[in-house]
Amino acid sequence: MPSSLSSPVLYRAVFSTVFKRMDPEAAHHAVVTGLQIASAAGAGRLLERKTRPQESLRTEVLGRSWPSPFGLAAGFDKGAVAVLPLGALGFGHVEIGTVTAHAQPGNPKPRLFRLVADEALINRMGFNNDGAEAVRARLVRIRRRIERLRDSGRHAPVLGVNIGKTKTTPLEEATEDYLMSTRALAPVADYLVVNVSSPNTPGLRQLQDIESLRPLLAAVRAQADESAEHYVPLLVKIAPDLADEDVDAVADLVAELGLDGIIATNTTISRKGLVTSAEAVESKGAGGLSGPVLADRSKEILVRLRERLPGSAAIISVGGAVSAQDVAERLDLGADLVQGYSAFIYQGPFWARRINAGLARIRRGTRRG
Repeated sequence: MPSSLSSPVLYRAVFSTVFKRMDPEAAHHAVVTGLQIASAAGAGRLLERKTRPQESLRTEVLGRSWPSPFGLAAGFDKGAVAVLPLGALGFGHVEIGTVTAHAQPGNPKPRLFRLVADEALINRMGFNNDGAEAVRARLVRIRRRIERLRDSGRHAPVLGVNIGKTKTTPLEEATEDYLMSTRALAPVADYLVVNVSSPNTPGLRQLQDIESLRPLLAAVRAQADESAEHYVPLLVKIAPDLADEDVDAVADLVAELGLDGIIATNTTISRKGLVTSAEAVESKGAGGLSGPVLADRSKEILVRLRERLPGSAAIISVGGAVSAQDVAERLDLGADLVQGYSAFIYQGPFWARRINAGLARIRRGTRRG
């Protein structure tokens, strides 16, 4: 692969002349379609030769072996339509979703917006997806292919599944809604995530209240154990907007229930710290903000969780990680794994490759030191 093809400078030129002029959601679908076409044409094996993470990055977390500690956060591949093409770009894991028990169209368009000056995104997608049963059918086929890749010694990402509440389901019926998704999806997941922190489903964040969260997580844990033939690690994803005492309460609950970890954090409803003018930001409307502006709060919560959680509980840090140095810092602060999303849009398809290469160099330098 010529270095020019993976150059961030070249991609930024393409972004500025092509993608920046497109509706963000339309551009997203175009990229996914391109990945699918390239994979169908056999490009996966060629890509893998150049993007496969170095063996020195292999990480043991949650009882599994991860090709790299860096992966793709939920939200990019909501319906598991591009898991292997994304894995071929070098991500150590791909978390699909958020998936709901019932198919739903999500919120009215437009619902995805770029803040280019901040390399940030605002979204109010609203868990648009095909529903748990349809996604399960795709994942059954994908898992077979993943197993074949692993058996042949090729790169294959760890597969995470992120589940949320169907919008039309009343809060008092939320647990059964999550259990429907768990029954369908736990058997085909390497790990399962309960998302109670998106700002784009009305009332969802109320489920972060400990008295609501405790029975929900306990029920999902029991259902996953019943539904899957293998043990499925269970994590909960929290919002950056939680007060510190609420972060502590969630950490204590995870320890109490013996859950496997926390993903910190989701998008934020805050608009603080942006370079983009307040008028331009306000014109985008409501939604969750992601990008580098989340980095400080994400790291604060990471440190707080690591101090509060038992060592056996994993932390997946997400929010504002852009470079290999950012990923290395999160790992040094106590994260077991790191995810990204927004920078993928701004830095292009070889972003994960650059992260992995940089992280390998940092680790070599640390060993020499």
